Amino acid sequence: MGKPTGFMDYERETAAAVSPKVRIKNFNEFHTPLSREKQRQQAARCMACGVPFCQSGMMIGGMASGCPLKNLVPEWNDLVYTGNWEQAYLRLMKTNCFPEFTSRVCPALCEAACTCNLNGDPVSTKENERAIIENAYEKGLVKPNPPKVRTGKKVAVVGSGPSGLATAMQLNMRGHSVTVFERSDRIGGLLRYGIPNMKLEKHIIDRRLAIMEAEGITFVTNANIGEDIPAEQLLKDYDRVVLCCGASNPRDIKVPGREAKGIYFAVDFLKATTKSLLDSNFEDGKFISAKGKKVMVIGGGDTGNDCVGTSIRLGAASVLQLEMMPKAPDTRAANNPWPQWPRVCKTDYGQQEAIAVFGHDPRVYQTTVTEFIANKKGEVCQAKLVKLEGKRDEKSGRTVMVPVEGTEEIVDVDLVLIAAGFLGSQKYVTDAFKVALDGRTNVATDPGKYQTSIPNVFTAGDMHRGQSLVVWAIREGREAARAVDESLMGYTNL
Repeated sequence: MGKPTGFMDYERETAAAVSPKVRIKNFNEFHTPLSREKQRQQAARCMACGVPFCQSGMMIGGMASGCPLKNLVPEWNDLVYTGNWEQAYLRLMKTNCFPEFTSRVCPALCEAACTCNLNGDPVSTKENERAIIENAYEKGLVKPNPPKVRTGKKVAVVGSGPSGLATAMQLNMRGHSVTVFERSDRIGGLLRYGIPNMKLEKHIIDRRLAIMEAEGITFVTNANIGEDIPAEQLLKDYDRVVLCCGASNPRDIKVPGREAKGIYFAVDFLKATTKSLLDSNFEDGKFISAKGKKVMVIGGGDTGNDCVGTSIRLGAASVLQLEMMPKAPDTRAANNPWPQWPRVCKTDYGQQEAIAVFGHDPRVYQTTVTEFIANKKGEVCQAKLVKLEGKRDEKSGRTVMVPVEGTEEIVDVDLVLIAAGFLGSQKYVTDAFKVALDGRTNVATDPGKYQTSIPNVFTAGDMHRGQSLVVWAIREGREAARAVDESLMGYTNL
Protein backbone atom coordinates (compact mmCIF):
# COMPACT_ATOMS: atom_id res chain seq x y z
CA MET A 1 0.00 0.00 0.00
CA GLY A 2 1.73 3.13 -1.24
CA LYS A 3 0.15 5.78 0.95
CA PRO A 4 -2.05 4.70 3.87
CA THR A 5 -3.70 8.12 4.10
CA GLY A 6 -4.04 8.69 0.36
CA PHE A 7 -7.81 8.30 0.32
CA MET A 8 -8.02 11.10 2.90
CA ASP A 9 -5.28 13.33 1.46
CA TYR A 10 -6.56 13.50 -2.12
CA GLU A 11 -9.99 14.15 -3.58
CA ARG A 12 -11.14 12.12 -6.57
CA GLU A 13 -10.22 13.81 -9.83
CA THR A 14 -10.94 12.56 -13.33
CA ALA A 15 -10.07 13.55 -16.88
CA ALA A 16 -11.65 16.80 -18.01
CA ALA A 17 -14.33 16.48 -20.70
CA VAL A 18 -14.62 18.89 -23.60
CA SER A 19 -17.83 20.90 -23.19
CA PRO A 20 -20.87 19.34 -24.90
CA LYS A 21 -21.44 22.13 -27.43
CA VAL A 22 -17.82 21.88 -28.59
CA ARG A 23 -17.40 18.10 -28.71
CA ILE A 24 -20.56 17.51 -30.77
CA LYS A 25 -18.81 19.18 -33.70
CA ASN A 26 -16.82 16.02 -34.36
CA PHE A 27 -16.67 12.28 -33.61
CA ASN A 28 -13.42 12.35 -31.63
CA GLU A 29 -12.84 11.14 -28.08
CA PHE A 30 -13.35 14.11 -25.80
CA HIS A 31 -11.52 13.59 -22.50
CA THR A 32 -8.15 15.11 -21.63
CA PRO A 33 -6.23 12.69 -19.37
CA LEU A 34 -4.66 13.82 -16.14
CA SER A 35 -0.93 14.42 -15.94
CA ARG A 36 1.16 11.46 -14.83
CA GLU A 37 1.78 13.13 -11.47
CA LYS A 38 -1.92 13.70 -10.84
CA GLN A 39 -2.64 10.14 -11.90
CA ARG A 40 -0.14 8.94 -9.28
CA GLN A 41 -2.06 10.91 -6.66
CA GLN A 42 -5.29 9.27 -7.77
CA ALA A 43 -3.67 5.85 -7.48
CA ALA A 44 -2.56 6.79 -3.97
CA ARG A 45 -6.24 6.93 -2.96
CA CYS A 46 -6.44 3.11 -3.22
CA MET A 47 -6.81 1.64 0.28
CA ALA A 48 -5.38 -1.81 -0.60
CA CYS A 49 -8.35 -3.34 1.22
CA GLY A 50 -8.07 -6.66 2.99
CA VAL A 51 -11.10 -7.77 0.96
CA PRO A 52 -10.86 -5.90 -2.37
CA PHE A 53 -14.34 -6.13 -3.89
CA CYS A 54 -13.03 -4.09 -6.85
CA GLN A 55 -11.45 -7.25 -8.29
CA SER A 56 -13.99 -9.79 -7.09
CA GLY A 57 -16.22 -10.20 -10.15
CA MET A 58 -18.90 -11.68 -7.89
CA MET A 59 -22.62 -11.82 -8.51
CA ILE A 60 -24.32 -9.96 -5.65
CA GLY A 61 -28.03 -9.15 -5.72
CA GLY A 62 -28.28 -10.52 -9.25
CA MET A 63 -25.65 -8.16 -10.68
CA ALA A 64 -21.87 -8.24 -10.99
CA SER A 65 -19.84 -6.54 -8.28
CA GLY A 66 -16.22 -5.81 -9.14
CA CYS A 67 -14.19 -6.59 -12.24
CA PRO A 68 -15.20 -9.78 -14.10
CA LEU A 69 -11.58 -10.08 -15.27
CA LYS A 70 -10.43 -10.02 -11.65
CA ASN A 71 -7.90 -7.31 -12.46
CA LEU A 72 -5.23 -6.97 -9.76
CA VAL A 73 -6.45 -3.47 -8.98
CA PRO A 74 -4.77 -2.73 -5.62
CA GLU A 75 -1.45 -4.05 -6.94
CA TRP A 76 -1.23 -1.85 -10.00
CA ASN A 77 -2.69 1.15 -8.20
CA ASP A 78 0.20 0.88 -5.75
CA LEU A 79 2.70 0.50 -8.59
CA VAL A 80 1.34 3.62 -10.28
CA TYR A 81 1.62 5.57 -7.02
CA THR A 82 5.26 4.53 -6.59
CA GLY A 83 5.99 5.41 -10.23
CA ASN A 84 6.70 1.85 -11.35
CA TRP A 85 4.71 2.11 -14.56
CA GLU A 86 6.32 -0.84 -16.34
CA GLN A 87 5.52 -3.27 -13.55
CA ALA A 88 1.99 -1.83 -13.38
CA TYR A 89 1.62 -2.66 -17.08
CA LEU A 90 2.86 -6.22 -16.58
CA ARG A 91 0.41 -6.79 -13.72
CA LEU A 92 -2.45 -5.31 -15.73
CA MET A 93 -1.78 -7.58 -18.72
CA LYS A 94 -1.87 -10.70 -16.54
CA THR A 95 -5.66 -10.48 -16.43
CA ASN A 96 -6.77 -8.15 -19.25
CA CYS A 97 -6.02 -8.66 -22.95
CA PHE A 98 -7.21 -5.21 -23.99
CA PRO A 99 -7.05 -2.54 -21.26
CA GLU A 100 -7.03 0.14 -23.96
CA PHE A 101 -10.61 -0.93 -24.77
CA THR A 102 -12.01 -1.49 -21.28
CA SER A 103 -10.51 1.74 -19.95
CA ARG A 104 -12.59 3.59 -22.54
CA VAL A 105 -15.89 1.72 -22.75
CA CYS A 106 -16.32 -0.28 -19.52
CA PRO A 107 -18.86 1.14 -17.01
CA ALA A 108 -16.23 0.56 -14.28
CA LEU A 109 -17.68 -2.20 -12.15
CA CYS A 110 -14.43 -1.97 -10.17
CA GLU A 111 -15.21 1.59 -9.07
CA ALA A 112 -18.78 0.74 -8.09
CA ALA A 113 -17.40 -1.91 -5.72
CA CYS A 114 -14.52 0.25 -4.40
CA THR A 115 -14.50 0.50 -0.61
CA CYS A 116 -13.99 4.26 -0.88
CA ASN A 117 -17.40 4.30 -2.55
CA LEU A 118 -19.02 3.27 0.72
CA ASN A 119 -18.56 6.66 2.33
CA GLY A 120 -17.17 8.88 -0.39
CA ASP A 121 -15.89 8.86 -3.96
CA PRO A 122 -14.30 5.72 -5.43
CA VAL A 123 -10.73 5.45 -6.66
CA SER A 124 -10.51 6.47 -10.35
CA THR A 125 -9.44 2.93 -11.26
CA LYS A 126 -10.70 3.08 -14.85
CA GLU A 127 -8.57 6.13 -15.62
CA ASN A 128 -5.58 4.65 -13.81
CA GLU A 129 -5.93 1.63 -16.10
CA ARG A 130 -5.98 3.86 -19.16
CA ALA A 131 -2.93 5.76 -17.96
CA ILE A 132 -1.02 2.49 -17.49
CA ILE A 133 -1.73 1.12 -20.96
CA GLU A 134 -1.23 4.44 -22.77
CA ASN A 135 2.07 4.99 -20.96
CA ALA A 136 3.08 1.45 -22.01
CA TYR A 137 2.36 2.24 -25.66
CA GLU A 138 4.25 5.53 -25.44
CA LYS A 139 7.30 3.84 -23.90
CA GLY A 140 7.34 1.00 -26.42
CA LEU A 141 6.44 -1.67 -23.87
CA VAL A 142 3.53 -2.99 -25.96
CA LYS A 143 5.25 -4.86 -28.74
CA PRO A 144 4.85 -8.14 -30.61
CA ASN A 145 5.83 -11.23 -28.67
CA PRO A 146 5.20 -14.19 -30.99
CA PRO A 147 5.36 -17.68 -29.47
CA LYS A 148 8.78 -19.34 -29.72
CA VAL A 149 7.26 -22.77 -30.41
CA ARG A 150 4.21 -23.71 -32.49
CA THR A 151 2.06 -26.69 -31.50
CA GLY A 152 0.95 -27.60 -35.01
CA LYS A 153 -2.68 -27.19 -33.97
CA LYS A 154 -5.02 -24.90 -35.95
CA VAL A 155 -7.95 -22.97 -34.48
CA ALA A 156 -10.61 -20.95 -36.31
CA VAL A 157 -12.28 -18.11 -34.42
CA VAL A 158 -15.54 -16.92 -35.99
CA GLY A 159 -16.17 -13.28 -35.06
CA SER A 160 -13.67 -10.54 -34.26
CA GLY A 161 -15.39 -8.73 -31.40
CA PRO A 162 -13.81 -8.55 -27.94
CA SER A 163 -14.46 -12.23 -27.12
CA GLY A 164 -13.07 -13.43 -30.46
CA LEU A 165 -9.97 -11.26 -30.21
CA ALA A 166 -9.34 -12.34 -26.61
CA THR A 167 -9.71 -16.01 -27.60
CA ALA A 168 -7.32 -15.53 -30.51
CA MET A 169 -4.70 -13.70 -28.44
CA GLN A 170 -4.60 -16.36 -25.73
CA LEU A 171 -4.52 -19.35 -28.08
CA ASN A 172 -1.83 -17.77 -30.24
CA MET A 173 0.25 -17.05 -27.15
CA ARG A 174 0.04 -20.79 -26.36
CA GLY A 175 1.50 -21.59 -29.77
CA HIS A 176 -1.58 -22.64 -31.73
CA SER A 177 -2.08 -21.22 -35.23
CA VAL A 178 -5.16 -18.99 -35.10
CA THR A 179 -7.27 -17.57 -37.92
CA VAL A 180 -10.00 -15.05 -37.12
CA PHE A 181 -12.91 -14.80 -39.58
CA GLU A 182 -15.00 -11.61 -39.72
CA ARG A 183 -18.04 -11.17 -41.96
CA SER A 184 -17.68 -7.38 -42.09
CA ASP A 185 -15.10 -5.39 -44.04
CA ARG A 186 -13.03 -4.52 -40.96
CA ILE A 187 -11.88 -6.42 -37.90
CA GLY A 188 -13.35 -5.45 -34.53
CA GLY A 189 -16.97 -6.54 -34.44
CA LEU A 190 -18.84 -4.65 -31.72
CA LEU A 191 -15.73 -2.59 -30.96
CA ARG A 192 -15.51 -1.39 -34.55
CA TYR A 193 -19.09 -0.72 -35.54
CA GLY A 194 -21.22 -1.06 -32.40
CA ILE A 195 -19.39 1.53 -30.29
CA PRO A 196 -19.29 5.11 -31.65
CA ASN A 197 -15.97 6.73 -32.47
CA MET A 198 -16.27 9.32 -29.68
CA LYS A 199 -16.17 6.49 -27.13
CA LEU A 200 -13.49 4.44 -28.87
CA GLU A 201 -11.49 5.93 -31.72
CA LYS A 202 -10.80 3.18 -34.23
CA HIS A 203 -7.05 3.74 -34.50
CA ILE A 204 -6.95 2.33 -30.95
CA ILE A 205 -8.24 -0.97 -32.35
CA ASP A 206 -5.90 -0.86 -35.34
CA ARG A 207 -2.92 -0.29 -33.05
CA ARG A 208 -3.65 -3.54 -31.19
CA LEU A 209 -4.49 -5.50 -34.35
CA ALA A 210 -1.11 -4.64 -35.85
CA ILE A 211 0.59 -6.21 -32.84
CA MET A 212 -1.62 -9.31 -32.99
CA GLU A 213 -0.83 -9.76 -36.68
CA ALA A 214 2.89 -9.41 -35.97
CA GLU A 215 2.48 -12.15 -33.37
CA GLY A 216 1.19 -14.51 -36.04
CA ILE A 217 -2.60 -14.26 -35.91
CA THR A 218 -4.30 -14.31 -39.32
CA PHE A 219 -7.35 -12.09 -39.91
CA VAL A 220 -9.81 -12.73 -42.74
CA THR A 221 -12.52 -10.12 -43.47
CA ASN A 222 -15.64 -10.32 -45.65
CA ALA A 223 -15.91 -13.97 -44.61
CA ASN A 224 -19.48 -14.82 -43.67
CA ILE A 225 -19.25 -18.29 -42.14
CA GLY A 226 -22.45 -20.26 -42.67
CA GLU A 227 -23.27 -18.43 -45.89
CA ASP A 228 -20.19 -17.66 -48.02
CA ILE A 229 -18.03 -20.29 -46.33
CA PRO A 230 -19.62 -23.58 -45.20
CA ALA A 231 -19.26 -24.61 -41.58
CA GLU A 232 -18.10 -28.03 -42.80
CA GLN A 233 -15.04 -26.43 -44.39
CA LEU A 234 -13.88 -24.93 -41.09
CA LEU A 235 -14.49 -28.18 -39.23
CA LYS A 236 -12.39 -29.98 -41.85
CA ASP A 237 -9.55 -27.45 -42.05
CA TYR A 238 -9.16 -26.66 -38.34
CA ASP A 239 -8.69 -28.72 -35.19
CA ARG A 240 -11.09 -26.53 -33.23
CA VAL A 241 -13.65 -23.82 -34.03
CA VAL A 242 -14.70 -21.10 -31.57
CA LEU A 243 -17.95 -19.25 -32.28
CA CYS A 244 -17.78 -15.63 -31.06
CA CYS A 245 -20.45 -14.09 -33.27
CA GLY A 246 -22.20 -11.93 -30.68
CA ALA A 247 -25.90 -11.50 -29.87
CA SER A 248 -26.77 -10.08 -33.25
CA ASN A 249 -30.57 -10.28 -33.32
CA PRO A 250 -31.99 -6.85 -32.38
CA ARG A 251 -35.25 -6.82 -30.46
CA ASP A 252 -38.00 -5.31 -32.61
CA ILE A 253 -40.99 -3.10 -31.72
CA LYS A 254 -43.95 -4.91 -33.26
CA VAL A 255 -46.73 -2.32 -33.46
CA PRO A 256 -48.96 -1.07 -36.28
CA GLY A 257 -47.06 1.06 -38.78
CA ARG A 258 -43.70 -0.62 -38.13
CA GLU A 259 -43.18 -1.00 -41.90
CA ALA A 260 -42.96 2.78 -42.42
CA LYS A 261 -39.77 4.19 -43.90
CA GLY A 262 -37.42 5.94 -41.49
CA ILE A 263 -37.50 3.29 -38.75
CA TYR A 264 -34.16 1.56 -38.13
CA PHE A 265 -32.47 -0.67 -35.62
CA ALA A 266 -29.88 1.18 -33.57
CA VAL A 267 -27.12 -1.22 -34.58
CA ASP A 268 -27.71 -0.46 -38.28
CA PHE A 269 -27.74 3.28 -37.61
CA LEU A 270 -24.52 3.21 -35.60
CA LYS A 271 -22.71 0.89 -38.01
CA ALA A 272 -23.62 2.96 -41.07
CA THR A 273 -22.46 6.13 -39.31
CA THR A 274 -19.08 4.72 -38.28
CA LYS A 275 -18.47 3.01 -41.62
CA SER A 276 -19.17 6.19 -43.57
CA LEU A 277 -16.96 8.16 -41.17
CA LEU A 278 -14.08 5.72 -41.64
CA ASP A 279 -14.55 5.28 -45.39
CA SER A 280 -14.94 8.89 -46.45
CA ASN A 281 -15.57 11.22 -43.49
CA PHE A 282 -19.25 11.14 -44.57
CA GLU A 283 -18.48 12.26 -48.12
CA ASP A 284 -20.04 9.09 -49.58
CA GLY A 285 -23.45 9.83 -48.02
CA LYS A 286 -23.84 6.15 -47.11
CA PHE A 287 -25.23 6.72 -43.64
CA ILE A 288 -28.63 7.29 -42.10
CA SER A 289 -28.93 11.06 -41.90
CA ALA A 290 -30.44 12.71 -38.85
CA LYS A 291 -29.86 16.25 -40.08
CA GLY A 292 -32.84 18.48 -39.36
CA LYS A 293 -34.93 15.51 -38.20
CA LYS A 294 -37.04 14.89 -35.11
CA VAL A 295 -35.38 11.75 -33.79
CA MET A 296 -36.99 9.29 -31.42
CA VAL A 297 -34.79 6.69 -29.72
CA ILE A 298 -36.58 3.70 -28.20
CA GLY A 299 -34.47 2.30 -25.37
CA GLY A 300 -32.73 3.84 -22.39
CA GLY A 301 -29.53 1.79 -22.23
CA ASP A 302 -26.00 2.45 -23.44
CA THR A 303 -26.93 1.85 -27.08
CA GLY A 304 -29.83 4.28 -26.80
CA ASN A 305 -27.49 6.88 -25.33
CA ASP A 306 -25.04 6.30 -28.21
CA CYS A 307 -27.89 6.95 -30.64
CA VAL A 308 -28.67 10.22 -28.86
CA GLY A 309 -25.06 11.41 -29.06
CA THR A 310 -24.67 10.30 -32.67
CA SER A 311 -27.95 11.94 -33.75
CA ILE A 312 -26.89 15.24 -32.23
CA ARG A 313 -23.55 15.12 -34.05
CA LEU A 314 -25.41 14.45 -37.30
CA GLY A 315 -27.52 17.58 -36.81
CA ALA A 316 -30.83 16.34 -35.39
CA ALA A 317 -33.48 19.02 -34.85
CA SER A 318 -34.65 17.30 -31.65
CA VAL A 319 -34.15 14.04 -29.79
CA LEU A 320 -36.68 12.13 -27.70
CA GLN A 321 -35.57 9.00 -25.82
CA LEU A 322 -38.18 6.56 -24.52
CA GLU A 323 -37.62 4.34 -21.50
CA MET A 324 -40.21 1.77 -20.45
CA MET A 325 -39.06 1.52 -16.84
CA PRO A 326 -39.38 4.17 -14.08
CA LYS A 327 -36.50 6.57 -13.48
CA ALA A 328 -33.91 5.06 -11.16
CA PRO A 329 -33.19 6.92 -7.91
CA ASP A 330 -30.38 9.50 -7.93
CA THR A 331 -28.72 7.84 -4.92
CA ARG A 332 -28.59 4.26 -3.68
CA ALA A 333 -31.83 2.91 -2.27
CA ALA A 334 -31.82 1.13 1.08
CA ASN A 335 -32.31 -2.23 -0.64
CA ASN A 336 -29.30 -1.63 -2.93
CA PRO A 337 -26.34 -1.38 -0.52
CA TRP A 338 -22.63 -1.35 -1.36
CA PRO A 339 -20.91 -3.40 -2.79
CA GLN A 340 -23.86 -4.21 -5.07
CA TRP A 341 -23.87 -2.50 -8.45
CA PRO A 342 -25.58 0.88 -7.81
CA ARG A 343 -28.96 0.94 -9.49
CA VAL A 344 -29.05 4.72 -9.79
CA CYS A 345 -29.87 7.17 -12.56
CA LYS A 346 -26.88 7.90 -14.76
CA THR A 347 -26.83 10.84 -17.13
CA ASP A 348 -24.39 9.75 -19.84
CA TYR A 349 -22.56 11.79 -22.46
CA GLY A 350 -25.39 11.70 -25.03
CA GLN A 351 -27.98 12.93 -22.53
CA GLN A 352 -25.56 15.61 -21.31
CA GLU A 353 -25.20 16.82 -24.89
CA ALA A 354 -28.97 16.84 -25.43
CA ILE A 355 -29.42 18.92 -22.28
CA ALA A 356 -26.80 21.40 -23.50
CA VAL A 357 -28.21 21.66 -27.03
CA PHE A 358 -31.96 21.39 -26.46
CA GLY A 359 -32.22 22.59 -22.87
CA HIS A 360 -33.73 19.42 -21.35
CA ASP A 361 -33.07 15.77 -20.68
CA PRO A 362 -34.25 13.76 -23.73
CA ARG A 363 -35.47 10.83 -21.63
CA VAL A 364 -39.14 10.16 -21.00
CA TYR A 365 -39.73 7.34 -18.54
CA GLN A 366 -42.52 4.76 -18.27
CA THR A 367 -43.50 5.35 -21.89
CA THR A 368 -43.71 3.18 -24.99
CA VAL A 369 -44.89 3.29 -28.60
CA THR A 370 -48.25 1.79 -29.58
CA GLU A 371 -48.31 2.84 -33.25
CA PHE A 372 -46.25 4.51 -35.98
CA ILE A 373 -48.04 6.81 -38.42
CA ALA A 374 -46.76 7.32 -41.97
CA ASN A 375 -47.34 10.11 -44.49
CA LYS A 376 -48.45 9.61 -48.09
CA LYS A 377 -44.89 8.68 -49.09
CA GLY A 378 -44.84 5.87 -46.55
CA GLU A 379 -42.39 7.76 -44.31
CA VAL A 380 -42.86 7.80 -40.57
CA CYS A 381 -44.12 11.20 -39.47
CA GLN A 382 -45.74 10.57 -36.08
CA ALA A 383 -45.75 8.07 -33.24
CA LYS A 384 -48.51 7.27 -30.79
CA LEU A 385 -47.21 6.93 -27.23
CA VAL A 386 -48.75 5.71 -23.98
CA LYS A 387 -47.68 5.93 -20.35
CA LEU A 388 -46.93 2.73 -18.41
CA GLU A 389 -47.28 1.68 -14.81
CA GLY A 390 -45.94 -1.29 -12.90
CA LYS A 391 -48.37 -4.00 -11.82
CA ARG A 392 -47.69 -7.33 -10.18
CA ASP A 393 -48.34 -10.33 -12.41
CA GLU A 394 -50.19 -12.91 -10.34
CA LYS A 395 -48.85 -15.89 -12.28
CA SER A 396 -45.14 -15.04 -12.30
CA GLY A 397 -45.06 -12.79 -9.23
CA ARG A 398 -43.06 -10.24 -11.23
CA THR A 399 -43.83 -6.58 -11.80
CA VAL A 400 -44.80 -5.91 -15.41
CA MET A 401 -45.30 -2.56 -17.14
CA VAL A 402 -48.85 -2.09 -18.48
CA PRO A 403 -50.45 0.83 -20.37
CA VAL A 404 -52.31 3.49 -18.43
CA GLU A 405 -55.68 4.18 -20.02
CA GLY A 406 -56.26 7.75 -21.16
CA THR A 407 -52.55 8.70 -21.36
CA GLU A 408 -52.13 8.33 -25.13
CA GLU A 409 -50.46 11.15 -27.05
CA ILE A 410 -49.13 11.68 -30.57
CA VAL A 411 -45.69 13.16 -31.23
CA ASP A 412 -44.05 14.20 -34.50
CA VAL A 413 -41.06 12.10 -35.57
CA ASP A 414 -38.96 11.83 -38.75
CA LEU A 415 -36.46 9.18 -37.68
CA VAL A 416 -36.97 6.29 -35.25
CA LEU A 417 -34.07 4.29 -33.82
CA ILE A 418 -34.89 1.05 -32.00
CA ALA A 419 -32.38 0.35 -29.23
CA ALA A 420 -34.39 -2.23 -27.30
CA GLY A 421 -31.62 -4.79 -26.80
CA PHE A 422 -30.77 -8.07 -28.49
CA LEU A 423 -32.39 -11.50 -28.45
CA GLY A 424 -29.47 -13.87 -29.05
CA SER A 425 -27.38 -15.57 -31.72
CA GLN A 426 -28.25 -15.52 -35.39
CA LYS A 427 -30.00 -18.62 -36.67
CA TYR A 428 -28.06 -19.13 -39.89
CA VAL A 429 -24.79 -19.46 -37.96
CA THR A 430 -26.11 -21.82 -35.30
CA ASP A 431 -27.92 -23.87 -37.93
CA ALA A 432 -24.74 -24.14 -39.99
CA PHE A 433 -22.83 -25.66 -37.07
CA LYS A 434 -25.90 -27.53 -35.73
CA VAL A 435 -25.16 -26.41 -32.16
CA ALA A 436 -27.82 -26.66 -29.45
CA LEU A 437 -29.39 -23.46 -28.12
CA ASP A 438 -30.84 -22.50 -24.78
CA GLY A 439 -34.23 -20.89 -24.18
CA ARG A 440 -32.88 -17.44 -25.10
CA THR A 441 -31.38 -18.68 -28.41
CA ASN A 442 -27.85 -18.39 -26.99
CA VAL A 443 -25.48 -21.25 -27.80
CA ALA A 444 -25.93 -23.83 -25.04
CA THR A 445 -23.09 -25.32 -22.98
CA ASP A 446 -22.83 -26.96 -19.60
CA PRO A 447 -22.75 -24.35 -16.78
CA GLY A 448 -19.38 -22.63 -16.68
CA LYS A 449 -18.19 -24.49 -19.79
CA TYR A 450 -17.52 -23.42 -23.39
CA GLN A 451 -17.79 -26.69 -25.31
CA THR A 452 -20.95 -26.76 -27.43
CA SER A 453 -23.08 -29.81 -28.20
CA ILE A 454 -20.93 -30.44 -31.30
CA PRO A 455 -17.45 -31.97 -30.89
CA ASN A 456 -14.53 -29.55 -31.43
CA VAL A 457 -16.86 -26.50 -31.53
CA PHE A 458 -16.66 -24.00 -28.68
CA THR A 459 -18.34 -20.65 -28.04
CA ALA A 460 -17.77 -17.44 -26.07
CA GLY A 461 -19.03 -13.91 -25.57
CA ASP A 462 -22.52 -12.55 -26.17
CA MET A 463 -23.33 -15.53 -28.40
CA HIS A 464 -22.89 -17.67 -25.28
CA ARG A 465 -24.09 -15.49 -22.39
CA GLY A 466 -26.39 -13.02 -24.16
CA GLN A 467 -25.98 -9.28 -24.61
CA SER A 468 -23.44 -8.04 -22.10
CA LEU A 469 -20.40 -5.84 -21.52
CA VAL A 470 -17.06 -5.78 -23.34
CA VAL A 471 -15.31 -6.77 -20.11
CA TRP A 472 -17.47 -9.91 -19.84
CA ALA A 473 -16.75 -10.75 -23.48
CA ILE A 474 -13.01 -10.56 -22.83
CA ARG A 475 -13.36 -12.80 -19.79
CA GLU A 476 -15.37 -15.33 -21.77
CA GLY A 477 -12.80 -15.26 -24.58
CA ARG A 478 -9.97 -15.96 -22.15
CA GLU A 479 -11.84 -18.80 -20.47
CA ALA A 480 -12.89 -20.33 -23.79
CA ALA A 481 -9.26 -20.23 -24.94
CA ARG A 482 -8.29 -22.13 -21.82
CA ALA A 483 -10.94 -24.77 -22.53
CA VAL A 484 -9.85 -25.11 -26.17
CA ASP A 485 -6.20 -25.37 -25.19
CA GLU A 486 -6.94 -28.11 -22.67
CA SER A 487 -8.97 -30.04 -25.25
CA LEU A 488 -6.09 -29.83 -27.74
CA MET A 489 -3.17 -30.52 -25.44
CA GLY A 490 -4.63 -32.51 -22.55
CA TYR A 491 -3.65 -29.77 -20.12
CA THR A 492 -3.39 -25.97 -20.15
CA ASN A 493 -1.16 -23.32 -18.67
CA LEU A 494 -3.36 -20.42 -19.76
